[in-house]
Amino acid sequence: MRAETQNFVDEIRQGITLLRRHFDWDQAVKRLDYLNMRSEDPNLWNDPQEAQKLMRERQSLDDGINGIKGLSQALEDNIGLIEMGEEEGDADIISEAEAAIRAMAGEIRARQIESLLSGEADQNDTYLEVHAGAGGTESQDWANMLLRMYTRWAERRRFKVEILEIHDGEEAGIKSATLLIKGHNAYGWLKTESGVHRLVRISPYDSNARRHTSFSSIWVYPVVDDAIEIDVSESDVRIDTYRSSGSGGQHVNTTDSAVRITHLATGIAVACQAERSQHKNKAKAWEMLRSRLYEEELKKREAVANATESSKSDIGWGHQIRSYVLQPYQLVKDLRTGVESTSPSDVLDGDLDDFMEASLSQRIEGGAGQAVADID
Repeated sequence: MRAETQNFVDEIRQGITLLRRHFDWDQAVKRLDYLNMRSEDPNLWNDPQEAQKLMRERQSLDDGINGIKGLSQALEDNIGLIEMGEEEGDADIISEAEAAIRAMAGEIRARQIESLLSGEADQNDTYLEVHAGAGGTESQDWANMLLRMYTRWAERRRFKVEILEIHDGEEAGIKSATLLIKGHNAYGWLKTESGVHRLVRISPYDSNARRHTSFSSIWVYPVVDDAIEIDVSESDVRIDTYRSSGSGGQHVNTTDSAVRITHLATGIAVACQAERSQHKNKAKAWEMLRSRLYEEELKKREAVANATESSKSDIGWGHQIRSYVLQPYQLVKDLRTGVESTSPSDVLDGDLDDFMEASLSQRIEGGAGQAVADID
């Protein structure tokens, strides 16, 4: 076997070992057996909500376990084909098997990334907020560019995007906006995007064509379903109503239908103006507030479980996660992972997967290090 192919084989085997470790293989197999047995119980659907939860878990485990088994078998089959091709001097068989093994290496990497999207809320839909930093028109235009970037990313994945709230800038761009992004693992993919994003460019608003640096922040938090209880009452919040703002024309409300809810204890504020009805906007704002409070609880749990990792993912105006340079050179660089792109136009058009995968992969590398330590 060629050295290059052997490297792919070693990579795939290591990946399979890590995936099995992530699954806690023996316990996962036992759990799947139990869920298969429960799924045949005729009384299961007496509680539809519990039944749906069980079936989702069963399907997820079944996909994961059988996927890993399939990869293991396919690897051994292709190794066998290469050995047979070498014995018979059949270069075509060797070439096809080597191509299959290379493809499997890519699939292993994708499964490793997906395996990280198994957090408590990773599969949920998500809210994404954009806020312009200080700097007036420059930052507000940058915030609008980020809003478009994440919208395009979501559309590439065929996720559904709804604008729940938007405040236009005085001259251009936006002061803030809130998106609801619906799709499988939407929160899991986007959760590492929270933080400050920095833009460097020649300003189109500067008559002297000087270079400007602008900042805007992204905040991502999961949509919570009815199964997650977040106890908050009207006495815990302040509710304000105001007139919706937007691009103008017939779609802008002329009544105070927009709603902002502020949680007094934490200062967390959410707003919605997507609906014409104040009642509907208020209901949506309550959902958003529950989600924000839930996200705060997730962060507290993470801090307790792993203080070091929590500090790495701290969100604040002083924490820049990515830099986008349009002039004097072309470069987008993630300051956490070192991943770069020399095509900012593609990134700003939604080509973000490499950056997201790298952020998630940092956790895989941590898992790999732990796996080695456990083996030693």
